[in-house]
Amino acid sequence: MRLWEQFDRIVVFDTETTGLDYRRDRIIEIGAASLEAGAEVGGMDFFIRLPEGRRLDPFITGLTGITQERLEAEGVGDGEAARAFADLLEGAERPLVVAYNAQFDLNFLFYLLQSQGLGAVLKRPRFLDALTVYRDRRDYPHKLENAIAAYGLEDRAVNSHRAVDDARAAALLLEAMAAERDDLERYVDLFGAHPKYGVSGRKIASVTYRVQPYERGKPLYERT
Repeated sequence: MRLWEQFDRIVVFDTETTGLDYRRDRIIEIGAASLEAGAEVGGMDFFIRLPEGRRLDPFITGLTGITQERLEAEGVGDGEAARAFADLLEGAERPLVVAYNAQFDLNFLFYLLQSQGLGAVLKRPRFLDALTVYRDRRDYPHKLENAIAAYGLEDRAVNSHRAVDDARAAALLLEAMAAERDDLERYVDLFGAHPKYGVSGRKIASVTYRVQPYERGKPLYERT
């Protein structure tokens, strides 16, 4: 995978949240796999407690399997989770941060880190959205579970709506997409925007956004 010619560490992460609005909702689980030279060398998986008096919506429990009781019993504070993520990037000279639907997860991650005075952690890495790549490769639907099936990863990847499982699944997907066509470095800091609704959430300053049409044709990095 040519990405390893540019980066010495790849951190693939995922979040589970109380909703879709990064300004109002909160991360309740964050998981990550830290890779070097293609092998997992570290990671994290934390439940994060909700603020006093806030309750988890039953819909989110049904989707993720995460309960209010589990958050209270096993969850950590925002600070511990934020520092653990920052530690995954510590010592890397050329880090790459990857997520499936990275625009969503990075918005939530930035607000978590910023709340703990660690927002600068995200100034050094570059970013790759695995969903943008997959949209260029396969027709709708584009959920992670569809990508896992499309690349025949069902026996190795677990798509459970749990953060650490989905992070590891996205890491396997990254390898499979690179084996199919090794052009992932062309998607670094290039995110696909919805053709009708545009960019969801706050734009990331270092990322270029381009409209990604429904119909597949030439790859996004060749579009203007």
